Amino acid sequence: MEALLSGILGLTWQHLVMFAIGGTLIWLAIRKNYEPALLLPIGFGAILANIPLSGAIAQGADHGILTTLFDHGIRNDLFPLLIFVAIGAMIDFTPLLQSPKLLLFGAAAQFGIFFTMCLATVVGFDLREAASIGIIGAADGPTSIVVANRFAPHLLGPITVAAYSYMSLVPIIQPPVIRLLTSRRERRIRMDNHQLAPVSQRTRILFPIMVAVVSSIIVPSAAALIGMLMFGNLLRESRVVDRLSKGAQNELANIVTLLLGICIGSVMTADQFLQPTTLIILGMGVIAFVFDTAGGVLFAKFLNLFLKHKINPMIGACGISAFPMSGRVVYKMGLEEDPHNHLLMHAISCNVGGQLGSVIAGGLILALVL
Repeated sequence: MEALLSGILGLTWQHLVMFAIGGTLIWLAIRKNYEPALLLPIGFGAILANIPLSGAIAQGADHGILTTLFDHGIRNDLFPLLIFVAIGAMIDFTPLLQSPKLLLFGAAAQFGIFFTMCLATVVGFDLREAASIGIIGAADGPTSIVVANRFAPHLLGPITVAAYSYMSLVPIIQPPVIRLLTSRRERRIRMDNHQLAPVSQRTRILFPIMVAVVSSIIVPSAAALIGMLMFGNLLRESRVVDRLSKGAQNELANIVTLLLGICIGSVMTADQFLQPTTLIILGMGVIAFVFDTAGGVLFAKFLNLFLKHKINPMIGACGISAFPMSGRVVYKMGLEEDPHNHLLMHAISCNVGGQLGSVIAGGLILALVL
């Protein structure tokens, strides 16, 4: 009889709080449509992991299905890297190849990563923990998982929740920052769309190969991250393996996202998640996104001091990796300021550059932080 009641007798208020947090994530996914493919399985995984004596996670000699999946899919970076294959197969780099200079914004908009990393060290986190928190600013869930898993696995839960939650909140976070840093005149700057030259298939095929080789030589620790992303893109652009490309974009992406989400939820146990550091991490995640946005916008304003043909500084905000949400946000803001100002191609170019920039930034952190 006692064995049957062990779950009920083991319930604490901490477990109930985690049930509420898991339920909130599920509610945000269903009701608000915030990253539902990830927040829903994360929320459900968190509920399963916080059931007293849960058989879903490791309990003594019992490994538990979620712990087994975590050990074989997250701890060795398998699931995040497979997600990069799927992302690469989904991305069309043509807009970036038509305007290569916009790749610079993919670098400038990573400022929030390093600013937040420095801030985290100031408030008491060690360098490895600070790097894991700062990478939230990459606005790239898989990169955040890889870095956090390597440097601060005990913070993986809150870091992942922050990364994916704030990606879905880009339409709320970015517009106020952009408006604060730009004038209405700047937001109405039109950029010529007629100078964009067509890109040959040969160029589109060579691009992922060259990026993978050159980036990996410069930052060897980024080889797996950038390599899987570019491999997925090569599947897309080769046009000879459409079945594999579509499989990566659909079946692979769906299955791995499901497993990744529920595995992340399994580490959100009450003893690790209900800590003051969780609130600090969530707060720093917002700071990272804000300074990413600010870095891109201010970099565009700086370039305009020297350019004859001005850049609309709003597109600098698209240098974060939240693809394609950030590009859509800026495109919509441009139309609100001027119904004839079509910034979509430029915004998407910066957004694609941000995807590359975030992966390279993650590789640099992996290489430089000891």
